[in-house]
Amino acid sequence: MIRKAKIKDIKQIQELINCFAKQDVMLPRSLNELYENIRDFWVVEANKKIVGCAALHISWDDLAELKSVAVNKRYHGKGVGIELVAACLEEAGLLGAKKVFVLTYKPKYFMKFGFKKIKHASLPHKIWAECINCCKFPNCQETALLKNL
Repeated sequence: MIRKAKIKDIKQIQELINCFAKQDVMLPRSLNELYENIRDFWVVEANKKIVGCAALHISWDDLAELKSVAVNKRYHGKGVGIELVAACLEEAGLLGAKKVFVLTYKPKYFMKFGFKKIKHASLPHKIWAECINCCKFPNCQETALLKNL
């Protein structure tokens, strides 16, 4: 079942995200960051356990960021990620965003949804505030992708 995240979900969301971060395929997220951004998150719950999450964060004017897309490995190939990305893209449209970007180590996955590679420098400077505080800065290996809605 897909739904908006609740406070009680945050520790499970962090566990899921940071499991992939330890494998160096996602960026880690602190509890503080997750609590502050809870309204951005969608989750998929199965058997009272969070098995997938994704966040949509409004970045600027008509631009939103899709971030922290993670699905428990046991649920890969079952449409959980598709459902999460679709919910975020739909929400972006409802909020009035005209473009959604993602910074990812897995660009091929997001290209299936119509995202196209772009240069990092084409994104507004506002998004770099988060990047400066990242543990990977300035040696970021993420690919920037953009989807026009």
